[in-house]
Amino acid sequence: MTEPLLLTTTRVSTFRGRQALTGATGFFFARGERLFAVTSRHVLHDPATGHYPDRVEIVLHEDESDLTRTIVYSIPLYRDDHAVWRQGIDSGGEVDVAVLELQRERLPEGVVLRAFGPQHLQGELQEVEVGTPLLVVGFPLGFYDTRYQLPVVRHAIIASAFGVRFQGEGYFVTDGRMHRGSSGAPVVMRCATEDEQMPWRLLGVHSARMDMAGRDLVQDDVLGLNCAWYADILLTLTEG
Repeated sequence: MTEPLLLTTTRVSTFRGRQALTGATGFFFARGERLFAVTSRHVLHDPATGHYPDRVEIVLHEDESDLTRTIVYSIPLYRDDHAVWRQGIDSGGEVDVAVLELQRERLPEGVVLRAFGPQHLQGELQEVEVGTPLLVVGFPLGFYDTRYQLPVVRHAIIASAFGVRFQGEGYFVTDGRMHRGSSGAPVVMRCATEDEQMPWRLLGVHSARMDMAGRDLVQDDVLGLNCAWYADILLTLTEG
């Protein structure tokens, strides 16, 4: 059996019609009996780059004893010209997190996945210190275990005051080597939870690398810093 953490995360591919557009990362979040796929909002809709897919595909495992058995599950992003995803906004503006509700009865019978839930969210923010080790589970540059369709894990640390909205936005900063394709990845901390099989705290949703606008491209290396949106936004996005 593989580690449950690796089954929380799925590869996301975006399409417009038949045209393949981008690859990203998503993960599962359960609220009671309801199940959601979570990713970055810019994966589904990004006016800044003219990125407007009309559907996404995610990869699901069919047999826990044989992880080579997978299917591709297609999700339309619009119904009657209305977006079917939910995205957040707070006092700092738009939050780069989106959720798509999955109809459990329409999923393949016997589908194998693990989902984070409210019990995996961090309650006491002051318990998380700067420098705390983190894992980011995803598909950087589309890289993954192609035989078993499993993600890879990157190491990072918390690089800003946790619980403080960095520059007034709803995210904190991580220090780690991230790449395109990791957008929407869960950012987790090892910690005991009510779920003994999933001893992880879901702290954030990786969004993008950060850089300095005035950085000298010749003399200065990239910062290696990233923004991760606080995961408690999922309680708002999965209400009702």
